[in-house]
Amino acid sequence: MSKVIIIGGGAAGYFTAINAKENNPELDITILEKGKDVLQKVKISGGGRCNVTHACFEPKELVKFYPRGEKELLGPFHQFMTGDTFEWFDDRGVPLKIEDDSRVFPEANTSQAIIDCFQKAVDKLKIKVLTNHGVNSVSPQESKWIVNTKEQIFEADKLVIAAGSSKKVWELCESLDHGIIPPVPSLFTFNINDKRLLDLLGTAVPNATVKIVNTKLEASGPLLITHWGMSGPAVLKLSAFGARILADKNYQYNVEVNWLSRPKDKVLNVLLNLKKKEPRKTVILKSPFAEVSKRLWERFVVASGIKPIQNWADLNNSQLENLANQLTKGVFNANGRTTFKDEFVTAGGIDLKEINFKRFESKKHANLFFVGEVLNIDAVTGGFNFQNAWTGGYICANALAQD
Repeated sequence: MSKVIIIGGGAAGYFTAINAKENNPELDITILEKGKDVLQKVKISGGGRCNVTHACFEPKELVKFYPRGEKELLGPFHQFMTGDTFEWFDDRGVPLKIEDDSRVFPEANTSQAIIDCFQKAVDKLKIKVLTNHGVNSVSPQESKWIVNTKEQIFEADKLVIAAGSSKKVWELCESLDHGIIPPVPSLFTFNINDKRLLDLLGTAVPNATVKIVNTKLEASGPLLITHWGMSGPAVLKLSAFGARILADKNYQYNVEVNWLSRPKDKVLNVLLNLKKKEPRKTVILKSPFAEVSKRLWERFVVASGIKPIQNWADLNNSQLENLANQLTKGVFNANGRTTFKDEFVTAGGIDLKEINFKRFESKKHANLFFVGEVLNIDAVTGGFNFQNAWTGGYICANALAQD
């Protein structure tokens, strides 16, 4: 009977174990989890509802959501895709639903549905799960793997590392001669202290275009003003794709925001027309753009050097130009970052050049596999990081079951 040790009791580890054992009941599988609880990220994901995947059903489109791993995941996604994730959970009594923003959740609206599904499968398949089993060292000996924990020593024919983005685990991988791309944070909000945003917590615009000044980084989407500055999909996407560049800048950079995602000249035309059509109306009283709230509009008006009592007719060209700039080319200084909720994601991990993605196996050691966030793969928010775990877990499981 072939023995498999899986380090990490998270989404990737569980998915690998369940699929491998279903495909080959002869396997003896043990999951080692360093903490006292398993599936912690699954539990807190999506505000406790578990954002299982994303409703994007074309591999070529799906890979675009991965700043790191885009090229490598194309082949794997042709083997196990988002539609397969739907079917996998549906077959096990956990139907999924697509929400308006294309994120996918269990119909039960709780992450417990996913946890219970995994736990039931593990119990039924007699997969051993050992908590409080942090791994201290791993070494290949002849054709076996020796895994040391403070509790005991394990011997395995095959070893899967699915322990997420942990410094300790990366050190273990380095001891096995694997290169580690140094980790930097991904998915974070921009810390911006600017009087234009003060006390506007919770104010959102549906489609802003955000750029990092003096770089090619640009993203569009909903933008949210928070306690710390700016968040929302546009900012989080930019933080993911710019993870390394922004780390190099020590998180100090200028952010240019087009709050309307419209060209400046078109916005200026709207303002000029208002000056003609509504000359007696007070500028500050009403936002002419549905996307911009009254309070945010007031801030832009004041920042443009327009007095609260001024009518449209009173505005000179310079003030109109300033207002158009505030709406389409507003520059804000970012200084620092704040982790997005509890869903901390890092850019970094096992160098992808060292992995055979047909099996998610090490190119340096036979029978050593890596799945999930331990690899230098990460995605924007919306269920993509879990899809990487499901796809990698499924393909790795097939390799474990067939050998």
